[in-house]
Amino acid sequence: MVQTDTPDLGSPHRRLKLDTLVRLRWLAVAGQSAALVVVHYGLGYRLPLAPCLSLVIASAWLNIYVKVRTPQSHRLSERSAALQLGYDLTQVGGLLYLTGGLGNPFAFLLLAPVMVSATGLSARKTVALGAYAAAVATVLAVFHLPLPWPDNETFQLPRVYATGVWVALMCSIAFMGAYAYRVAEEARQLSDALSASELVLAREQHLQALDGLAAAAAHELGTPLATVYLTAKELMRDLERAPQQTDLPETLRDDLALILSQAERCRDILSKLSSLSDDRDQHFRGEPLSHLIEEVVEPCRAFGIEIAVDMHGEGHEPIGMRNPAIHYGLGNILENAVDFAKSRVTITARWDARQLTIEIADDGEGFAPDIITRLGEPYVTARGPRDERTGQGDTGGGLGLGFFIAKTLLERTGADLRLRNRTPPKRGAVVRIAWPRGLVKSGRGAGAVTWHDGAGEIAAAEGTDAQLPRSQSSI
Repeated sequence: MVQTDTPDLGSPHRRLKLDTLVRLRWLAVAGQSAALVVVHYGLGYRLPLAPCLSLVIASAWLNIYVKVRTPQSHRLSERSAALQLGYDLTQVGGLLYLTGGLGNPFAFLLLAPVMVSATGLSARKTVALGAYAAAVATVLAVFHLPLPWPDNETFQLPRVYATGVWVALMCSIAFMGAYAYRVAEEARQLSDALSASELVLAREQHLQALDGLAAAAAHELGTPLATVYLTAKELMRDLERAPQQTDLPETLRDDLALILSQAERCRDILSKLSSLSDDRDQHFRGEPLSHLIEEVVEPCRAFGIEIAVDMHGEGHEPIGMRNPAIHYGLGNILENAVDFAKSRVTITARWDARQLTIEIADDGEGFAPDIITRLGEPYVTARGPRDERTGQGDTGGGLGLGFFIAKTLLERTGADLRLRNRTPPKRGAVVRIAWPRGLVKSGRGAGAVTWHDGAGEIAAAEGTDAQLPRSQSSI
């Protein structure tokens, strides 16, 4: 159960498609052309139409050039995307210079390239483009041609109002850029973490599917193996009936005996493989709760931390089908508890007619107050003060993507996972996992496992929802 603390999976999401920028630029070209024509001819406001149209045509030619030279599905590198967005800022700045600077109502279009960068590029490129947009806005606040106005009048913004527009534009660039970046980054992290979860589930499902392949292979190999076995057996019988033949090699009998023994061994192996996917042995593949906990605890006993298990409840001990999602989730949470514990981790299991509960508590520093509400989100990696024994703490290590995957897998089996700190004067963190009894979940995703009280048969929910007696519950 390896912790993944660095979102390496995120880099592919930061590569914008060329077609996306081309479409946005065509939209800008159409809007700019319409605005220039309406203002100049419709409203009668005289403006330098030729230079303005030259800038619009330059954007159109850039679109045509990149479309001809590059496939439509091509994804740009961050540098190429940032350069194109920088050009768009320059082009909009040039149009604003020719049409009144920050007094132009369209001045806030300077935000558009920064927003695109915030949603698709890294923080460094977004900050660079934001700084460039701020520089362009600052230049336009001082240097620009007059705003087109009728009757040969000159429109001049009051100095205080112009300063306010500049300040508003600066604040908008900073706030909206940061906001868009954080929203997009959280979406990317969630997508990456869910992809990692799906990879874990796919691996487990692949392993579970091997039993069916093994059974199919055993079935196909059974017939030729039986032929080999029977032929060797008949040859051995013929040798026993004709001991007087002396022209046969002396090693023939030993060779036939070896073939028979190996064929018998192959038959035993194929017999075991054939039974892997046999549903008739489900009862014998059940896993008591104590075995599940012991299997999760065993790999962590070598870390030098005492692990105590306390189990009791109403009725017989619950027994359920093996579920890789539950093994992974509980194991990951236990490893985190061992990492942050000072000397002892306690696992408490309780069950009654309503629910099955497992609590994993350590005696470490506990969850940091400012982060406990965000645990379970992808890439939340800090838990509390640094632990000198494990080297983990404020800078990461545990409770990152691995904890998110564990939480996701457990919740997909129907569990309710809650976090808290121990009540003072006790110290440490507690993770509580509870499954309601009497509820069967469908077997999608990680798969559902039905627990029962040890007195009845084990059932597995494989795609349908049903209601069990009160003595059963689903995980």
